[in-house]
Amino acid sequence: MTETIKKTASSSTTNRQRAARGGSARKRAAHTSTSPNDALQQNASQGSGVPNSAASASSAQDTSSSASPSPKSPLPKSSVPKSPARARPTRAKAAAAAKAAAHAEPSGIEGEAAPIAEANTTTQDASLVDEQASNTPPRATLRINQTKGGVRRRKPDASINLDAPEWYFNRELSHLEFNIRVLEQSLDTSHPLLNRLLFLLIFSSNLDEFFEIRVAGLRRQVAFEREKSGIDGRRPTEVLKEISRLCHEQVERQYSILNDQLIPAMEEQNIRFIRRDQWTPAQSAWVEDFFMQEILPVISPIGLDPSHPFPRLVNKSLNFIVSLEGKDAFGREGGMAILPAPRSLARLVRLPDELVESGDHFVFLSSVIHAHAERLFPGMKVKGCYQFRITRNADLSVDSEEVSDLASALRGELLSRRYGDAVRLEVADNCPDDLIAFLLKQFNLSEDELYRVNGPVNLNRLMAVMGLVDRPDLQYAPFTPGLPKLLRKEAGSIFNAIRQGDILLHHPFESFSPVEDLLREAATDPDVVAIKQTLYRTGPDSNIVSALVDAARNGKEVTVVIELRARFDEADNLTLASRLQEAGAIVIYGVVAYKTHAKMMHLLRRENGQLRHYAHLGTGNYHAKTARLYTDYALLTANQALCEDVHRVFLQLCGMGQVLNMNTLLHAPFTLHKRLIEMIEREAEHAQAGKKARILIKTNSVTEPRLIKALYRASQAGVVVDMIVRGICCLRPGVPEVSENIRVRSIIGRFLEHTRVFCFHNDGQDEVYCASADFMERNMFHRVETCFPLLEGKLAHRVRKDLETYLLDNCQSWELQSDGHYLLNSPAEGEAEVSAQETLLDAYAEKAS
Repeated sequence: MTETIKKTASSSTTNRQRAARGGSARKRAAHTSTSPNDALQQNASQGSGVPNSAASASSAQDTSSSASPSPKSPLPKSSVPKSPARARPTRAKAAAAAKAAAHAEPSGIEGEAAPIAEANTTTQDASLVDEQASNTPPRATLRINQTKGGVRRRKPDASINLDAPEWYFNRELSHLEFNIRVLEQSLDTSHPLLNRLLFLLIFSSNLDEFFEIRVAGLRRQVAFEREKSGIDGRRPTEVLKEISRLCHEQVERQYSILNDQLIPAMEEQNIRFIRRDQWTPAQSAWVEDFFMQEILPVISPIGLDPSHPFPRLVNKSLNFIVSLEGKDAFGREGGMAILPAPRSLARLVRLPDELVESGDHFVFLSSVIHAHAERLFPGMKVKGCYQFRITRNADLSVDSEEVSDLASALRGELLSRRYGDAVRLEVADNCPDDLIAFLLKQFNLSEDELYRVNGPVNLNRLMAVMGLVDRPDLQYAPFTPGLPKLLRKEAGSIFNAIRQGDILLHHPFESFSPVEDLLREAATDPDVVAIKQTLYRTGPDSNIVSALVDAARNGKEVTVVIELRARFDEADNLTLASRLQEAGAIVIYGVVAYKTHAKMMHLLRRENGQLRHYAHLGTGNYHAKTARLYTDYALLTANQALCEDVHRVFLQLCGMGQVLNMNTLLHAPFTLHKRLIEMIEREAEHAQAGKKARILIKTNSVTEPRLIKALYRASQAGVVVDMIVRGICCLRPGVPEVSENIRVRSIIGRFLEHTRVFCFHNDGQDEVYCASADFMERNMFHRVETCFPLLEGKLAHRVRKDLETYLLDNCQSWELQSDGHYLLNSPAEGEAEVSAQETLLDAYAEKAS
C-alpha cells in the first residue's frame, strides 16, 4: 500500500501540472462569450472541448477498469475495490474515439447546437457492447438516443431482477469515496498551496462527521442486534470492517501527504511548523514564558487513582495520557494521568516576528505541553506524554411521539452529544502499546477503531493557518460575484425588477446580496404587509435574520419556520429562534417528524389597492458565507401560480389540514417522489415510441431505491441519462442491459457543488426543475422539500447549458465506473482544458477592470 501511495503521489503531481485556477482554463473560455456554453462550443468547434471519459487500462495495475460482467452473472459486492485515481488509464483509445466523435453526424436536441455528436451505444450492434464497456470511449455532451440509423426501440428485460443487490453500491462506502476524492485535491498542484492544505483538512473534518453519525449508527445496529442490510445486501458488521480498512489506508495516506509534500512545500514558501528539537534558545524561552502565562493557569491535570477515575472526555477534544514515576505530595505512587487541553486555547501558536528571520513560524500547542509537562507534576518524572483524541456518537435522538416541547428536548440532547459512545480513538504513533491498550479498554473500543497517526491528532484545527497567514498568492484569487442584467439595470426597487420577469441567480458566481436586499427592502417598505421564511442553516450573525428582526419591529407580520434539528447547527438555530421571538416574529419549529429542509420565502405587498405575491426559492441555504463557497440556484419570482404554491406550503407547515393541491410546485413528502418517477417513466415511453429521450440530473446524493430502479428501466428502454452526483451514489452505471446508458460523474473543485437540478427532454417540451431535495429516502419521505419548475424558457435553457458545461469538464470531473471506483478525467494530448467552475465563474462573475 505504501508503494502504491508513493506512486500515486508522484504521478498525481506530474500528471496534474496545470495552470493555477483563474489561469489557462478560464482564459480559454473567457472574454469572448456571454455564456459559458458559447465558450465551450468555441472549444468544441476547434476539436478540443470534449473531455475524455476514463478508458480501460493497459497496465497490470489498471485491471479494475475492465468490462462489467454480464447481468446474468452477479457482479462482485465490493463497492469500493480501489481508491480513486490510484491507477490512470491510457488515453490512446479514448483520444482516437474522441477524434472519430468529432467528425460524427450532429445529433443534438432540437433548438440546441450539439458541440460534438456521439453514436449512442443503444443503436449499435450488440456485439460491440462488451468492447465498449472495456474501452469506455469519451461521450459527447448532448447525448441523445438518436443516430442517422434511427432509434433502436427496446423493452426492459423482465428476467433481470432490479432489486438484486449486485446492482447497487453501499451507501457508506460511496460516502467514503467522496471524502477520498476530496483528499485527492491536496495532491493537485493546480490548486494554490494553502487551498491544497485546506482540502486535506476538510477531509479530516468530513471524516469526523462520518464517524460521529454514520459509523456510530452502524455500531448501534450491531450493539442492539438490529442489523439491517442495505440495498447492496451488506450487513453492518461487513460494512464496518470495510470502513476500517479504507479509513486506515486513507488516514495513513493523509499524514504522508501532509508530512512529505505539503509541509515541505510550505517551508519553501517560508511557512514553517517548528518542532521542539528545532527551537532556538530564544524561541524556547518565549515558549516557556507562553506556557507559564497562558497554559499553566488554565490546564487541569487529572491523576488516575481510585478517587480519581478516568474522566469523561469531550468529543473530539485534544488530550494527553502521561506516564509518571515517583511519589506525589500525598505519598501516592506515580502511574498515569490525563491532561485535557483547554478548548479555549488555540492549537496553533504563532511565534513573534522578532524570533524568526522572516516568514510565518508556528508551534503546536501539543508541542508546548509536551515540552513542559513536568511542570504540571512537580517532583515527579514524566516518562512519556502522548496526545490522543476520542470521537463519539454525536447524533441527536428526539422521539416525535414523546416530545412535547421540541426546543427544550433539543437543549437537553445538545448537552449529552459531547459524551456519546466512543467510536474512534486517534493516538500519536509513538504511544506505547500498554498505554494504548489502557485507552482502548476505557473507551470500549478494539484495534479496528484505533488510528495511530504521524502528526497532530486534531488536524482540522490547522484550518487556523488560513487566517494567520497573509499570503494571497497562495490562495485562490478573489472574485466579485456578478449580478443579472435585470438587477443591474433596475437601480430602484428590487420589487420592480422582479415584476419584469423571473430572476435566476447562480451562486457563488452571482451574488447572494439580492436575496438579502429583498428582505432589507421589505423590512422598511410600508407596502409590504407580511413575510414568511424558512431557515435551515443561516449562521449566527445572519443579515437575513437581522432583516427579519427589523421587519417584525416595524410592524410586519413575520413568520419564520426554523428547523431546530439542522445537524450541528441546533444551538445556533435555538439562539436565532429566541432572537426572532423577542422581536415579535412568529416562530414555528416545523413538523416534529419531518425536517423542514425547503428553502423558500414569501412576501405579500400591497400594490394599486391589491395584494401581490413575491417569492424566493432556492437549492441552498440562506447563508451568506456558504453562498460564496457552495454552488446553488435561487429564483426570485412574482409568478402568481408559483407564489400561491409557496404560500400553500407555508400554510401546511404553520397550521393543520389536508394536503393542498399545487399549481406547479412539487413538494415532499407528498408529490415530489411520485412525480419524479412519472417523469422518468415518461422518458422511457418516449424512447420506446421512437422519440428523443434524455434525462439530465445534478444532485448531491443518489440512494433512493425506487428512483434508481426507475432510472435503470429508463436506461433499458434506451433513454440516455447523464448524472452529476457530487457525493454518495448507490446507482451502478455502465452495466450492460441494466444501466449501460447511464453516466455518472462527480465534480470536486474550488466550490462545493450543491445545486439540485432535474431536466427531462419530454419529446422536445423540456422541463427543468430546481430543488432543495436530493435523490435520497430522507429527502423524499422524511423532510419538507420544494422542487420548483423554471417556467421561463430562457432560464430553463440557461440552466441546461450550465449543466452541459459540467459534462464538458476534463479537469475536475471524476467518472464513476461500474465496479465502484472513480477515475479522474483529464485532457487528451492537444485537447483544451475545461474547468466547469472556472468557466462559469468567468461567465457570471464581475470582470476585473
